[in-house]
Amino acid sequence: MADLEAPQSKTRDLDKLLLRAGNLVGPDFYPGAELRDDIRDYVRILVVGAGGLGCELLKDLALSGFRNLDVIDMDRIEVTNLNRQFLFRQILLLEDVGKPKAEVAAKRVMERVSGVEIVPHFSRIEDKELDFYNDFNIIALGLDSIEARRYINGVACGFLEYDEDDTPRRETIKPMVDGGTEGFKGHARVIVPGVTPCFECTIWLFPPQVKFPLCTLAETPRNAAHCIEYAHLIKWHEVHGGKSFDPDEPEHMKWVYDEAIKRAELFGIPGVTYSLTQGVVKNIIPAIASTNAIISAACALETLKIVSGCSKTLANYLTYNGGEGLHTKVTEFVRDQDCLVCGPGILIELDTSITLQKFIDMLEEHPKLLLSKASVKHGKDSLYMQAPPVLEEMHRPNLSKPLYDLMGRVQKDTVHVFGTGLKNEEKHSSLTKLRVVFKGADGVTDMDTAIGA
Repeated sequence: MADLEAPQSKTRDLDKLLLRAGNLVGPDFYPGAELRDDIRDYVRILVVGAGGLGCELLKDLALSGFRNLDVIDMDRIEVTNLNRQFLFRQILLLEDVGKPKAEVAAKRVMERVSGVEIVPHFSRIEDKELDFYNDFNIIALGLDSIEARRYINGVACGFLEYDEDDTPRRETIKPMVDGGTEGFKGHARVIVPGVTPCFECTIWLFPPQVKFPLCTLAETPRNAAHCIEYAHLIKWHEVHGGKSFDPDEPEHMKWVYDEAIKRAELFGIPGVTYSLTQGVVKNIIPAIASTNAIISAACALETLKIVSGCSKTLANYLTYNGGEGLHTKVTEFVRDQDCLVCGPGILIELDTSITLQKFIDMLEEHPKLLLSKASVKHGKDSLYMQAPPVLEEMHRPNLSKPLYDLMGRVQKDTVHVFGTGLKNEEKHSSLTKLRVVFKGADGVTDMDTAIGA
């Protein structure tokens, strides 16, 4: 009876995984309290996104023994978030609407889970230095944007280094766990750069974004989405000229909403709301709380398996469908050996006299890159930054210098370039790894691969 009344350990469920051996454990699994304590004290996880899935992920990771978490999100809480993003409130004195999601989510989890430390970052993912992401053991993604996934995928794969046999160096691998939901459907996947397919390897899994003919938008709109896209794609440019539309700027979004309302009233079309305007313009995928919870649980478990080796990780893509009954399936996709993002990198041969400016110009003409407005980084050194203006001015003198000198006069090495890429006639942020070999440097002979080849 005394045993039944004794208080149970808060880590009892975690202990069943980490304190004993099993038949499905990984080759590097060493069970014991030390492993559990190391996860608690030393492992750092970054959660990208503090929306419906991100809130669940943050809570699940904190309850799974992780004590050092960071969360990054650029959005503020809106009333429409409250039905599925359970960490946010709008009752009495708890008025969260208008506050940064990352800050409120971190505060709420720390209030509920003792001992956990969560550092919030209210900013765009692109605004962080690359070294910021390198400080984490694993990056967990709770995003609703393909563009954001592609960026983080490029960052994580950018840390990957290969040896002379094109084998990934284990110490440079930055694992990612990615989750996504759409209504009653969802997916969880494990991305180990250089080992499993990265996001870019399987970009074909995502259907192309729906596009409307401009003639329909301009002359015969038939639904609310047509009215919104008319305001977004046509009316904005008519009124604002060359001013770029920023979907993350509330004033811009409110302007599109107001114009869409006018358009809808003119044609007698109902259904234009501010939340729908955001969804159409930003291509936001609808979410349901129960689906978020299921996918988050899968992602949190895979994160624990990666850091501990307590079981074999997912191989490598889980799909969930709860629309009619329940169906789950795991598919092992194959990595694209020629992937420009997670592969060894595009091999480029240059003369030692090529300046950094000429190199950047070449990137725009390279058929595999088509990269404009490129920033260049070598190791931990930024050779040139397009933005912000203060950094651009600081690095501008490098443009006239030979790239060979800026890279320390090495025969060959890796550089990372970030800019606006062009794929399938669509522009997107791109972070790509290049293997640069200098022709004429000591020990290097002419090669078959050249810039533009």
